[in-house]
Amino acid sequence: MIEVQDQRLRETICEVGRRMYLRNLVAATDGNISVRLGPGRFLCTPSGVSKGWMRPERLVVADAAGALVSGEGRVTSEIHTHLAVYEERPDVNAVVHAHPPKAVGFSLAGRSMTDLVLPELVMSLGGIPSAPYATPGAIEGNRVVRALIRRCDAVLLDRHGAITAGVDLLDAYHKMEKIEHAAESLLTACLLGGPRTLEADEVRRLRAARDAYGYSGLAWIPDD
Repeated sequence: MIEVQDQRLRETICEVGRRMYLRNLVAATDGNISVRLGPGRFLCTPSGVSKGWMRPERLVVADAAGALVSGEGRVTSEIHTHLAVYEERPDVNAVVHAHPPKAVGFSLAGRSMTDLVLPELVMSLGGIPSAPYATPGAIEGNRVVRALIRRCDAVLLDRHGAITAGVDLLDAYHKMEKIEHAAESLLTACLLGGPRTLEADEVRRLRAARDAYGYSGLAWIPDD
């Protein structure tokens, strides 16, 4: 029998999946979502299911090795990337992976999203660094995200979308929305001659304002 809290998490995962699908952050059966249930237990989306058409009872539970604990489907092929985030970040309780098309476009073109140009993004996420390429669904996805996720909550996956971490599921989902919104703004700026970076003093003020605005998690700070 599914407990009340478990049922609420299942319903929230399905709602987040529906929003991802409607906002064009994923297509067909792309993307995956997970939530930390407790030590060594993770509720996650099953493999091969559209995020726009999920049902709470179809979600699966995996253990810390990525093996199926309960549920009738297969554990998402990206579970090892999710587990790497949870292992590196005890403060993280939810992970979202999507394929936001404009952000993926920046990755395909080899264009960085780490420049500090958008005030709201500086406060919430900082820049968006890119992890090295890993074959989608392969164990190497676990390795390539570790160094970056220790320092920030949002990472582009080379040629393969993005991954976000949050204190809860809505937090992780909203960060994914921010990535694609930033990519759209940057793309427009590139078409109009290129974005203007923020002055260093303004960047310092924006970072100092993070706590006042209630932002959680870690924001990317580019190396000097």
